[in-house]
Amino acid sequence: MKNSKFPGILMLLASGFFLIHCTSDLEIPEPIPGPAGQDGIDGIDGVDGIDGTASCITCHNDVTRDAIAASFSLSAHATGGTFARGASANCAQCHGTEGYVDYVTTGAVKPYTLELAYALGDSIVYDTINPYPNISPITCATCHDTHNTFDFENDGFDYALRNIDPVTLVIDETTVIDFGGSSNNCITCHQPRNSYEIPGGTGEYTITSFRFGPHHGPQSTMLEGIMGANVAGSAAYPGVGSATHRTGSSCVACHMGPSTTMEDGAHSWLPTAEACVACHPNGAPPEVDGFASDFSTLENLLLAKNYISISASGSVAVLGGDGINNASNSNPLVVPVKDAQAIWNYKTLWEDNSGGTHNPEYAKALLKNSIEALQD
Repeated sequence: MKNSKFPGILMLLASGFFLIHCTSDLEIPEPIPGPAGQDGIDGIDGVDGIDGTASCITCHNDVTRDAIAASFSLSAHATGGTFARGASANCAQCHGTEGYVDYVTTGAVKPYTLELAYALGDSIVYDTINPYPNISPITCATCHDTHNTFDFENDGFDYALRNIDPVTLVIDETTVIDFGGSSNNCITCHQPRNSYEIPGGTGEYTITSFRFGPHHGPQSTMLEGIMGANVAGSAAYPGVGSATHRTGSSCVACHMGPSTTMEDGAHSWLPTAEACVACHPNGAPPEVDGFASDFSTLENLLLAKNYISISASGSVAVLGGDGINNASNSNPLVVPVKDAQAIWNYKTLWEDNSGGTHNPEYAKALLKNSIEALQD
């Protein structure tokens, strides 16, 4: 049999390759690129958009933000401790960021479930009365989220407000108010809550709470000319939505107007002289004349009947039947319906805090007719 030399040759070649590969400084050359391929087919032209960041920077810049922060620091939204009430299911809708955001996005405050307690790391027991144990004060993020549109030229500025749609009032869950655009965001909180009913009918009416009245913000309903107790009297009530400030102005136009002092207007929400003079160059209109005098008359009548008390700080409480202590379930105030209506109207105008400016004719009718009812 012949001895084949082929296996030996293979071994020799493999050894040589191994030695060269391990000891040689030679590098394997990169492959030589081939000629470029043909260009692809052009895509379809896109639609021209808005000027991107140039549009954003119009508002989102330090000069604008610093002015807003300074103005906001003067507002009632930014000061005081009222946000502490935001833990309560009854108050969370307006007194804290979490409750407000839940309400405008889902239509209700979030129930504090046991699962939520675990998620938040809370050791407290299940609590439906105070559903927000960790609350935040009102900030920019309370009212502002993301823009609904960036086509400001055609759609107008939405300012990334959480709500610019018409608002269904909580007091009856039926009535809808639409101030249009940005002003609708104000209605969400500046409306009477559903704690107490408006007195009506005949006979007697029982009040069991010292907070009786449109707690806490009837500004939107006063402007609309609704939700007062329209007690019968000599003064006629104007049509709903007919007030000049309702038809010719808005919350934003009056309360966020331009200012030369930076101590009012903008995010302080304090009306400016400039905003008023724009429509009233000759000063305050005569429609508001007599409000202070009539309001004082109504207040004194209620005090004389021991229906209300006024604290040193100016807060108003409804007294119970003993005429000394606050109204409660154990100390109810039982009065004729027309007297309860007068109390409701006084509290409405006191809570509104505009001196009748929001709706002068409606305020005048509520005052005049309430005074007549108590004097009858």
